[in-house]
Amino acid sequence: MRYQRLDLNLLTALRALLTERNVTRAGEQLHVTQSAMSGMLARLREYFDDPLITPVGRRMELTPLAETLVEKVNDLMLRLDATLSIRPEFDPASSRRHFSIVASDYLTQVLLLDVLRDVHQEAPGVTVEFHQPSNMAATELENGEVDFVINPARFTTPNQASIDLFEDSYHAVVDRDNTAVGDRVTLAQFKALRHITMQNNGRPHFESWFVSEHGAPPHVEVVVNNFGLLPLLLKGTIRVATLHTRMAIQVAQQFPVRLVRLDFEAPRLIETLQWHRYRDLDPGSHWLREKIIAQAQSLPALDQIGV
Repeated sequence: MRYQRLDLNLLTALRALLTERNVTRAGEQLHVTQSAMSGMLARLREYFDDPLITPVGRRMELTPLAETLVEKVNDLMLRLDATLSIRPEFDPASSRRHFSIVASDYLTQVLLLDVLRDVHQEAPGVTVEFHQPSNMAATELENGEVDFVINPARFTTPNQASIDLFEDSYHAVVDRDNTAVGDRVTLAQFKALRHITMQNNGRPHFESWFVSEHGAPPHVEVVVNNFGLLPLLLKGTIRVATLHTRMAIQVAQQFPVRLVRLDFEAPRLIETLQWHRYRDLDPGSHWLREKIIAQAQSLPALDQIGV
């Protein structure tokens, strides 16, 4: 089908070429041969009367015209995808929908485990895939590569729909038999302790805040790539880990660790759910996000936790 002399089948090829900036990789994305992809590029060049991608040294770069097309073509394809995927209703029991969510293991443990149990019961054909938070999460959401992003509010993108889910704070966690640390820890003591921290695609919120407020991080003895490993590495040591309060309470019930109050000013954070604005009217997206929101609303307020 043609629209204004352009074969609309070429739109997916154009998007792949603008994204990959490479004929071979664009062909792999669309599962076509390199020669077929080269043919599509030739037709696009003829239509736009522009080379679109050109070699610069040892790499390929977009032409100025192609650069102006990136956001417009991506936006067009997302609108088209959202329009075609919307159905008048969503039946969880028969759906084979696949959802992708950017969320840390902390959020999975504190918020999403109960949501996943409900999904398991109500929608046995629905599948869920988790992605680790990264600096690319906002771009992945903008490009329609993920359905939801759950992150601290400071990472939200103003271009997409969002809602605040819940508030959290921080506690230190130590081995239950650790006598070197009492029930509270001052800033000076905290700096002198031997720490375990999580780092995955950059520092988490607390560590970033600590460096900005106090100039340098405390002595870090062990670095792991997810929050769930932190309590496992405390046993039999005098190390300390800093965890979100809601997760710290849970791990203290599961492992031989205890909570230690931070006796200095520490940040609070608000976790926010985001989804693409074009999915506002998608019944399937609405079904899952309402489950996430309802579970967040069922969490007790921080002042009710009693720590």
